[in-house]
Amino acid sequence: MSVNKQIVSSYNHLIDEFIIDFGYGQHWFEEYCGDINQQMRIHNILDTKEYLAGLHAINNRVDEMFNGKRFVPRKIVLQYAKRLIEFGTAYLVGNKVTITGDEEVVNAIKKVYKNGYEKMDFDIVHSVNKFGNAYEYNYIKDGKITSKLFDPADSYPVYNVDGEYIAFIEHYILSNISFYNVYYPERVEKYSNAGGQVYLKGTYTNLSGLPILYKNDNPIDVNYGRSDLDDYKTILDSMEDLISKSVDAFYKYITGIPVLKGQQLKGDQGLPTEVVGGGLVLDSDADFKFENNEFNHDAFESLYKHLMTSLLDISNTPGVVMGKVDISNLSETSIKLLFSLSNLKAMMSEKYIKLSMMQRLDQIRKLLELQGIMFSDEQFDTIDIVFAYAMPQSEKDIIDNLSKLRDMGAISIESILGQSPYTTDVGGELEKLARENVRSIDNVNSGTVEDDNTES
Repeated sequence: MSVNKQIVSSYNHLIDEFIIDFGYGQHWFEEYCGDINQQMRIHNILDTKEYLAGLHAINNRVDEMFNGKRFVPRKIVLQYAKRLIEFGTAYLVGNKVTITGDEEVVNAIKKVYKNGYEKMDFDIVHSVNKFGNAYEYNYIKDGKITSKLFDPADSYPVYNVDGEYIAFIEHYILSNISFYNVYYPERVEKYSNAGGQVYLKGTYTNLSGLPILYKNDNPIDVNYGRSDLDDYKTILDSMEDLISKSVDAFYKYITGIPVLKGQQLKGDQGLPTEVVGGGLVLDSDADFKFENNEFNHDAFESLYKHLMTSLLDISNTPGVVMGKVDISNLSETSIKLLFSLSNLKAMMSEKYIKLSMMQRLDQIRKLLELQGIMFSDEQFDTIDIVFAYAMPQSEKDIIDNLSKLRDMGAISIESILGQSPYTTDVGGELEKLARENVRSIDNVNSGTVEDDNTES
């Protein structure tokens, strides 16, 4: 028996044990997706989607009766969570990740990355920040290596009793018909219940293996990540409640109630009708004024500012990013201090994201080998992934530092171009520099010939 057949047999054995351990039947994947724990997890993902779409708790405020009439309360929605999650994503992968290592391997991987992987990196990190998880499948389409990102609400990774990742199910419903794509390490099985019964539509070879799991840190469950939104939601609910009720209070109580004391003069003793505007004519001992509650602006501002500060602290977002702090003429050290918490969060996220990205590179290597592109273990072991956080930097300081490194002979032209804030295409720039060098050499040679002719 070959090594591959032994691996397949081992995985099939794990699936069989899993089905027996949990008492599933022939269509075990259908029962697994219907499990209460899986349904609760999917329900939380759908709740997160609705929240990011603007369906907040403040929208559930019921109408009231005020002054004998129906009063519709304000429902002010603050979409800060969406902005904070976008900031966290852009901060980690807004600058493209860099693949380093053996030049031959790096060039091959870069060609693969041109097939949408750079955008995929952003989408993966964004999904992890929003839902705690992301799931990616690498495959070959039309002779090109590409990948697919699953919707977390359709994704069901399968773990056995020992916590081993043994299979993956993509389950979704269209027009009241359920579809199941079951991924095993060596094959993919597609099922449907069209007609009322679940049946096998087809079996396909799986060239890359199980979909890659991306997640962040979760102290409760090691198999699933945790949405960043869980840290922000209660603070945002309090902010929305505070500002909505404060606006209601202004319209309901601050506008004032007219109070008249004494006798009001009427008839011919009143104001003439041709006078623009209106007015009252009161008797000598009468008085008229508006009574109203006072709005404590300082208390509102203090509460709201405290909640906003807490939100920025919890999300590790500098106040300057949200326009809450005015700054000018900051040194590079000051900028680093401002973004120190953002760097800390990005480092924690990078640890988990990078681990899964390295698994992706292993799958890309496997697919490249199927296309006849081979690398030795020594070559591939040099490969690494480098993240460049999107922290504001002084372009002048960057150029000065690169220049000093070049003078020391401690950095290559290619690395300088990769770090330069003015270079977008390193390869193209290197080709232009090579052409310029060739022309310079030609000019020098041409000049040397002319001098020789002159002397003769």
